[in-house]
Amino acid sequence: KNNISRPDFNISLPQNIQALSGSCVIIKCTFETEEKHDKNLVPKSAATGLWLKDGDKINDHLVFHSTDPKPNHSNGKITGNLLEKNCTTVFYNVSSKHTGKYYFRIESSDLKYIYTVNASTINVIDSPPKPTVQLYVEQKEVLEGSSVSLRCSAETLCSSPPPTLTWSSTPRIPLSESSRLEELISDLNFTATHRQHRVTFTCTITYQLQDENKTAQDSITLHVQYSPKNTSVSVLPSSSVLEGSSVTLICSSDANPAVLNYTWSRESEGQMEQLQSGDTLTFDRIDQKHRGCYHCTAQNQHGTQNSSVMLDIQCEYYITANFTFFRSSDQYIWTLDRKAVSVCICKTHY
Repeated sequence: KNNISRPDFNISLPQNIQALSGSCVIIKCTFETEEKHDKNLVPKSAATGLWLKDGDKINDHLVFHSTDPKPNHSNGKITGNLLEKNCTTVFYNVSSKHTGKYYFRIESSDLKYIYTVNASTINVIDSPPKPTVQLYVEQKEVLEGSSVSLRCSAETLCSSPPPTLTWSSTPRIPLSESSRLEELISDLNFTATHRQHRVTFTCTITYQLQDENKTAQDSITLHVQYSPKNTSVSVLPSSSVLEGSSVTLICSSDANPAVLNYTWSRESEGQMEQLQSGDTLTFDRIDQKHRGCYHCTAQNQHGTQNSSVMLDIQCEYYITANFTFFRSSDQYIWTLDRKAVSVCICKTHY
């Protein structure tokens, strides 16, 4: 009946256990006794398991009795077989009052012993532990076209029904899930594209309790490297420009890492002329010789992409409906409103 430690009386149970408020908690437990007491652990002996909290005095610290529960006792059940020295126990409707240090006592015929050398400390928490999201890739960096695996793993606490893992952002990506005794795992496998650059993937663990759902989540933001995309050339002020005016061509592109180099070339009469580097190409005073198709090439370490624009140059001088002409010898001459003079030679037939 004493609780003095004896070498043959050993117990194995977790030192610390987390429990979610409103759920359940399991103490995994096995014990050993002196060999002479094995005769007391037989079916006819009606073995009884007791748990004492924050002390080893039965009258003061008893919180669970497997065969004689009291109204002030914790609601629970010994799920292990005491006759096989398995004292695994589950407590239900966990609340903050369950927080504390628990000692096991076995009673069966002449066998009465409290295991005080080892105890389990239960810590009741209001929110579940966060899952952990990790990134697995073929390379050190996530490149467009590479295989990516995101793994969400979570410690599972006692709950009925068991907790579940869900992913946000990607409902179309198939999941693979596995569950071990104390861990839940969900893998998200896909081929990386530039559209997933800076996309945040969130994994949520959900406990469906009687009164509410309790959740916790972890996130990871994906950084995908890719060659230039959506390369385009814009013309300021417009692609149809007036001869003599100032014009700037601007090249832009989406790339990760950013574009290292922009290069310009011009195609005119079937010939390609290399121009300059940089994201802008400026003409201070444009004229007809600048007419043509301009190409911009954006480049980073993963590739290149081209874009082009046709530059249409409008003549500075034009004829209006209002003009004056006069005869000088056998020529007719007329004047225009933009300081230009055009000459027309007329031939007269008699």
